[in-house]
Amino acid sequence: MIQHILLVAAREFRQIAATRSFWLTLLIVPLALAIGPLASRITGRSNVETVMLVDQAGGGTAAAIRQRIETDEQRYVLIALSRFVKRRDLQRAAPDAIWARNARWFSDADVQAFTASGGQKAALAKIAAVAPDDAKSFEAPEPDYRIVDTPAAVAKASPTTIDAQLEPLLRPADKSGRKPIDYVLLIPRDFGTSPVVRLWANGQPRASFVTTLQSVLTGELRTRFLQANAVAPTIATAANGVFPAISVTTPPEGSGRERVVIRSILPLAVAYILMMSLVLSGGWMLQGAIEERSNKLIETVLACVTPNELMYGKLVGTVAIGLAMVVTWVACGLFAAYATQGAIAELIKPALEPVSSFTSIATIIFFFVAGYVMVSMIFLVIGVMSESMRDAQGFLTPVMLAIVVPFTILLQAILAGKGGVLVEAMTWIPLYTPFAVLARLGSGIPTWQVFASGAVLVVFIIVEIILLGRIFRANLLGGGARPSLKALMGMMRPGG
Repeated sequence: MIQHILLVAAREFRQIAATRSFWLTLLIVPLALAIGPLASRITGRSNVETVMLVDQAGGGTAAAIRQRIETDEQRYVLIALSRFVKRRDLQRAAPDAIWARNARWFSDADVQAFTASGGQKAALAKIAAVAPDDAKSFEAPEPDYRIVDTPAAVAKASPTTIDAQLEPLLRPADKSGRKPIDYVLLIPRDFGTSPVVRLWANGQPRASFVTTLQSVLTGELRTRFLQANAVAPTIATAANGVFPAISVTTPPEGSGRERVVIRSILPLAVAYILMMSLVLSGGWMLQGAIEERSNKLIETVLACVTPNELMYGKLVGTVAIGLAMVVTWVACGLFAAYATQGAIAELIKPALEPVSSFTSIATIIFFFVAGYVMVSMIFLVIGVMSESMRDAQGFLTPVMLAIVVPFTILLQAILAGKGGVLVEAMTWIPLYTPFAVLARLGSGIPTWQVFASGAVLVVFIIVEIILLGRIFRANLLGGGARPSLKALMGMMRPGG
């Protein structure tokens, strides 16, 4: 019996593996991993916005705005560098350096100290002394803004003529090839006595940019107000620098809410791959079963094997096809994580850590295979009950909707960090148990629920194979009209 089952499984595997669609599907993930980073570099559009500062009030305000923007940009570089050093365990390069701290936020004083010590260039030089390849792989975040020079004509323009001077800069002629300026800020001569400034923007300005301007300009106005009320310039300037020093404490990288997201990447990916591979391999199995019936090959096959051997063989062959796809995709993902550098590798490596234990791997494999067997059995029965793919859609469409729609809701709930009654309920509904348990592995699921839901799933699969197996055998050589629900229920009874 086992030999016959393996023969049918091998035939099913070869039949599906011989199709072009299988090989195209198999290459989807490797091609995405290979082409994705290259395509993003080629087609990626820079988000750096250009800023022109027209300071007719003496230049001090423009210098303060420039300093604020540069400080914020260096803060982003310092945060990225600190996370990079933590992730690659490079603290030994300079244990006392600011970027070697286990920090998630840096104050203005930290940023100034980082800049004074040489900034990114000096930090990478120290990292290169202990890890040259790591130093080369660091990519600083793209700056948000770039200050551009102000033409002399614009700097001296009067309020009545400045709009005409800025028009070709904000909206250059199509044939000129010049890129438009994103923001132009005018600080008029009477700034201080009047709080009014003008801002030209090409589109809706970023809220963060407006907030930065408000912060700097408010400080400048306060300084000028204090000086106008007989406060010594040094005291007025010092008063503007009085602000609360907020000490920010956040969880280390990979913990807190970020921990849930990182830990959920791989389990959610496995749940999604399970869904995708089921749809693909199930469709191939469905088409194969329909072709066997329409070409009258099923009679020839049944002359060599029993109906049960045929059913089990098709299930084993389909599961083998699905696992072959998944193993190939996982191997490509591991290669991208450990043999390459870049954004994909940085994403995959920390995601693998939480599910690297034997227990986690065994759980993933069990629920993946169990889910495959459960849903493949449904596809198999639909195939033997249908005379054509069009006929099969009548069964297939409601089944797919019943699986895909709740699965989509489940993914959204997990990504949002929400559990609740819905996610708990889906864990105990056998049709959704594999997806729910896999998705919850990252965010946390009690061990007893894993074992209990697994036991419920095994019992359900046994009952499913018994009942749907009767429908499978009853329809192997059948033909004619599609059976009604009442007829299907009758087929499930012993001897039905």
